[in-house]
Amino acid sequence: MNAMVKRRVHVAAAAIISADGREVLIARRPSNVDHGGLWEFPGGKLAPYETGLGGLRRELHEELGVEIQRAQPLIRIHHEYPDKHILLDVWQVHDFSGEPFGREGQAVRWVPMDELVNYPFPAANLPILRAVMLPTEYLITGEEEDEARFATRLERALVEDGVRLVQLRAKALDEAAYRERAQAALSLCREHGARLLLNGEPELLEAIDADGIHLTSERLMQMERRPIAEGKWLSASTHDRRQLDQAGRLGCDFVTLSPLRTTPSHPDVAPVGWHDFQQLVERAAMPVFALGGMTRHDANHARAVGAQGVASIRDFWK
Repeated sequence: MNAMVKRRVHVAAAAIISADGREVLIARRPSNVDHGGLWEFPGGKLAPYETGLGGLRRELHEELGVEIQRAQPLIRIHHEYPDKHILLDVWQVHDFSGEPFGREGQAVRWVPMDELVNYPFPAANLPILRAVMLPTEYLITGEEEDEARFATRLERALVEDGVRLVQLRAKALDEAAYRERAQAALSLCREHGARLLLNGEPELLEAIDADGIHLTSERLMQMERRPIAEGKWLSASTHDRRQLDQAGRLGCDFVTLSPLRTTPSHPDVAPVGWHDFQQLVERAAMPVFALGGMTRHDANHARAVGAQGVASIRDFWK
């Protein structure tokens, strides 16, 4: 007997961001449909002739009475249900005209970013939550022996460049020195509203209450299950499809994928390139940051091919 051929459903959805960038609009699904009563990002099914953005413009006008002025790709999610395959084509809407309201009688609500986790969403929406809550720039700290100089560089990135996501990478430090630096970095990140992830063993979170852990690709492949609580952020370094799949199995919240370009630190490693990067990201189960020769000027290009944004040491660590 032939296996059942699943229906393929292409859905466009919008993460509509408030003018101050602090809130996002969500809507409650009607009780008489699949996942009724759960919250979702507004949008709907595309007609056969529609593009993602074109269909989204129509849906937001019909559902909310708003017109999109400026939007950019956020994330594309493939999700398997028993009877269908869903492609969620998600756009981040920055500018729109009109005052959104539930034209079809649905409840709509502006929700602070950090409160999204308190609302029940369909499983397919969970990667969107992560993407909405993450910035487009991911700072990976450079090697620095002097603690005062390290603090100055980190504070400059937080204050002058507005960095809001930091990975503390310090391979030259021993465990005691790393913990001391991590505590100082955490204080600075807390002061400026940034998240700090520690690059090390997951047990580090027992001593330092940072926002999460970043796994090297080696640690990633050794894991059999998610090593930290769901309330903390888990990221990982990936370089190919096998590692991206492992990150999905572990429930990583986001990853870096590298090297996009040839870099001075790894001149002999073949770069992924934009084309293959896009193909890998298309099937990733979580937000992906482009890493390797990236600068903040590459962020829009990275977003256009499906990335969350860019990660960098050199460009953000001045």
